[in-house]
Amino acid sequence: MIWVGALVQGVLLGGLYALSACGLSLLYGVMGAINLAHGDLAIVAAYLAIIVIPILHLPGILAFVIVVPVFVVLGYVGQRTLIQATLDRGQLTTLLVSFGASIIIQNALLELSSADSHSIDVGSLVTASITVNSDISIAVLSLAIFVVAVVTLIGIELLLSRTTIGRLIRAVADDREAAQLSGTRYRHVFGIAAALAIGTVALAGLAFGMYSSFSPTSGSTRLLFAFEAVVIGGLGSLWGTLAGGIVLGVTQSIGSTIDPSYGVLAGHLVFLLVLAVRPSGIAGARQAA
Repeated sequence: MIWVGALVQGVLLGGLYALSACGLSLLYGVMGAINLAHGDLAIVAAYLAIIVIPILHLPGILAFVIVVPVFVVLGYVGQRTLIQATLDRGQLTTLLVSFGASIIIQNALLELSSADSHSIDVGSLVTASITVNSDISIAVLSLAIFVVAVVTLIGIELLLSRTTIGRLIRAVADDREAAQLSGTRYRHVFGIAAALAIGTVALAGLAFGMYSSFSPTSGSTRLLFAFEAVVIGGLGSLWGTLAGGIVLGVTQSIGSTIDPSYGVLAGHLVFLLVLAVRPSGIAGARQAA
């Protein structure tokens, strides 16, 4: 039963990875932009939460009510200014600028805060669990994060497929020039897509801050795991991102069960295996079939 427990924990961990990777996948799928500051923005969201929670006397679990809207606005403004300017100069420029933003954010957090670790206080939710049997116990917080990840992905999928703005986002992603000729303001549409993506980054940062401790340099690890989930699932595919996150989470969980030092290594090995054998990822393989 210990392996069943590892499998369950891995699936739940995969929900956190999928939530972290959602914004990365959306930005790439719509604009072809890879944001190397993705993980650092998530950490900024977590730091913002621990600032506003005591000021507004909010329960930790409700921090998203303030933080996510702030990041939605940040995403729109950032795309219409910095991101769009770099996209006009090419994807390599976007990559370099986001890398520079990552370094700036990390150093700014170190200056404004410290290298000490923090976490978002959610009270008894951290230790609450559902006992299935003597070998399997499901953490309520992990289960909640997994549910939030699935609901977020379903919400974005419905928005893209059932709403006018969603259809505009898909049209601009498929053919920017044709959409522009039909009267669509593609820069505005890109801004909405970026707002949505950065909003999910904030949600992921809050989930991570509740799940584990974080520090100014934690963003690099968040970016790595998110990138691995996206590549395993298939670039630009939201449901592929969920599948990739679960594969990564299960692999790490099983590796940790074998030996605590094997968890992260096992995930990296699966990532490399997917790149070597099926570079298009899980969703890409299905499309090819």
